[in-house]
Amino acid sequence: MGRGKFKGKPTGQRMFSSPEDILAGNSSRPPTFKQEEAEYDEEVSEEEAGEESEEQTEFGRPTELSRREREELEKQRSHERYMKLQEQGKTEKARQDLERLALIRQQRAEAAKRREEERAAKEQKKAEGRK
Repeated sequence: MGRGKFKGKPTGQRMFSSPEDILAGNSSRPPTFKQEEAEYDEEVSEEEAGEESEEQTEFGRPTELSRREREELEKQRSHERYMKLQEQGKTEKARQDLERLALIRQQRAEAAKRREEERAAKEQKKAEGRK
């Protein structure tokens, strides 16, 4: 006698393994996701010990990157190249920044010189007033 409306489905037929079978590893149940993941992590750690390319599947062959992934990698590489050039002062923006910085330094040096002259003139005037 079948159970329930759908008699062809194995819903009522569950098989349980004994704790001894589970510990021995001869369980009739398929491995769970966590067990598969643990096995995969072990494989990956073994591959990492040797040389491994950036993108590998669990079967060990290189994967094809999707368009979005390729674009994202290219964007990151492009940004890194730009930042290196920026640090070296080879980009147009870096040149403008350096020119602006040189102008500001020159203006500050002139202002400091002018303040020093005014201070010296003030002290001289003060010294003349005491005589």
